[in-house]
Amino acid sequence: MRYFWTFFWTFLLVEMLTYVVSSMSSVAFDFKTGALVSVIVTILIIVATTLIPNEPVQKH
Repeated sequence: MRYFWTFFWTFLLVEMLTYVVSSMSSVAFDFKTGALVSVIVTILIIVATTLIPNEPVQKH
């Protein structure tokens, strides 16, 4: 379920960012580009969270 919500919020935020940036640069909005970028960002987020260790750091 957390993967779904990660994709959901990433999709919404990336689509919003794609719309704003394309509007500011006077380029036509492309839904497919935002969708592709959101899938890539979701995969990067999931990979990054698996690489970060969960164990607490011991004091030295």
